[in-house]
Amino acid sequence: MRYISLDLETTGGRPARHQILELAAVVEDTKNLRPLAELPYFRRVVRHPEYVGTAGALALNAGLLRELARKEPNPELCEPTELLPQLREFLLAQGFKTDKNDCVAVTMAGKNIASFDLGFLRELPGYGTLVRAEPAMLDPAAFYLNWRKDTRLPTMQTCKARAHFADDTVAHQALADALDVIELLRPFYERPAYLAVR
Repeated sequence: MRYISLDLETTGGRPARHQILELAAVVEDTKNLRPLAELPYFRRVVRHPEYVGTAGALALNAGLLRELARKEPNPELCEPTELLPQLREFLLAQGFKTDKNDCVAVTMAGKNIASFDLGFLRELPGYGTLVRAEPAMLDPAAFYLNWRKDTRLPTMQTCKARAHFADDTVAHQALADALDVIELLRPFYERPAYLAVR
C-alpha cells in the first residue's frame, strides 16, 4: 500500500477564516520500506497577502512567519493557488495515478487529519479536481488507544510516548510531524491489529 503522510501548520483552527502556513507530504510504501530520511517528500510554505490568526497559532509558528518574511528566493515558497497544482505534480512524479476524472486520489495519513487538515485542504483551489483524499484516512491515534483507560483518542505526544520514542515532544513542524506519523504506523505493517482478533 502507498499513502502520503500529510501535515499542515496553520494560523488557527477555522478553515474558512484561517490560513495554511506550511504543508508537508511524505510518500510511504508499506511494501518497500526505506529509512525515514530517504522518503520522498513535498514541503511548501504558503505566502498570503496578509495573515489572520489566533495569538496561540501565530506564536507557535513564529519560525514559519520569519521564513515567510525573508526576501531571498525560497524554492519551497508558493501562493495558495499554487499549492495543490504543485502537490499534484509531485504525486504524479512519485507514480500516483489519476482517476477517471483526472484527479489524483490518495490515501492520506495524519494526526487529526480528517477532523483538521482535510477542512483546510477543501478550501484550496483545485481540491477535488486536481487532488483529493480517499474517503478512508489513517490516524495513528486509533493504534495507540487504550480502550479501558482513555476517555478520548490520544494526542500525538501520548502516541509517541506509548510507542517509546526517545523524544515524545511534538515539533509542530509539518515535515517532522508527517514523518512521526509514519514512524508511529510502521510497527503495525507486520502485525496488523485484526490478526489479534479471535
